[in-house]
Amino acid sequence: MNTSAKISIKYGFITAILLIAYFLILKLMGMHNNPWLRLFNGLIMALGIYTVIKQYKLISGNEFTYINGFKTGLITGFLATFVFALFMGIYMFHLDVEFMNNLLKDWFQNDGYGGGILIFIILIEGLSSTTVLTLTFMQIFKNSKNVPQNE
Repeated sequence: MNTSAKISIKYGFITAILLIAYFLILKLMGMHNNPWLRLFNGLIMALGIYTVIKQYKLISGNEFTYINGFKTGLITGFLATFVFALFMGIYMFHLDVEFMNNLLKDWFQNDGYGGGILIFIILIEGLSSTTVLTLTFMQIFKNSKNVPQNE
């Protein structure tokens, strides 16, 4: 397995663990029903993606390319998103069914779409934030090929 994949998997699981820990801390404080607190998930994801790209650039040195850095960030974020969505699926369907009902209230009571919609939302939020954050951070870490103007 190449360095990009190894580091992506490592930081993907670390990021997922941080996301799960944050949710469980909110649960202990009784604030897990507030959907606005999900915004902090984006900061956790940003920290994970920024760190993995930075580490990968340090490890690869002069062989660092935009494509490999981008791939590293995407794999990390996608892995963290899928692990977190899997945890939330288990949590909502098996551990605390009332959590799902409290979040959705009367939106989908008759159709039975509730849990699937919430998992879909978690996946879309995670995958889209991963893509945007990776593109943003690669602007910081990419190797510039611009010619200095004052020569």
